[in-house]
Amino acid sequence: MTAMADITIKKSDGTTDITWSAVTASAGDKTPALWRSTSPSGTTGQKPWFSMSGRSNAAGDVRRVDLSGAFPSVYTDSNTGLTQVLSKIPMSLTIAMPQNVSQSDIDEAVYQFFNLVSSSLIKGSTRYGYAPV
Repeated sequence: MTAMADITIKKSDGTTDITWSAVTASAGDKTPALWRSTSPSGTTGQKPWFSMSGRSNAAGDVRRVDLSGAFPSVYTDSNTGLTQVLSKIPMSLTIAMPQNVSQSDIDEAVYQFFNLVSSSLIKGSTRYGYAPV
């Protein structure tokens, strides 16, 4: 098992690091670990968050991993000077991993899938909301 920790990633400019701070570790199945990006302005409830939880199916032969998060679009109200949330960009992903395959097959599937998701083609297409044509 992995230990809870902060996660440092690149921002959209490809050079600037941003740290997602560990807020709380998972207490076990169905309890999410939570990270929050503390760099953006606004209150805690107006900051981006990311969570991860895991659980077994009823038969115990599949582990399901759920990833979710939200990225709020925050602005400062010119009348009140208060920060407000204009909208939120919700994100989620569920992966079901059968437990009757080799660890090397699971490793390869996970690494290749996330490398595909982090490719410039998929990122670029997702930015515009359309699949490549």
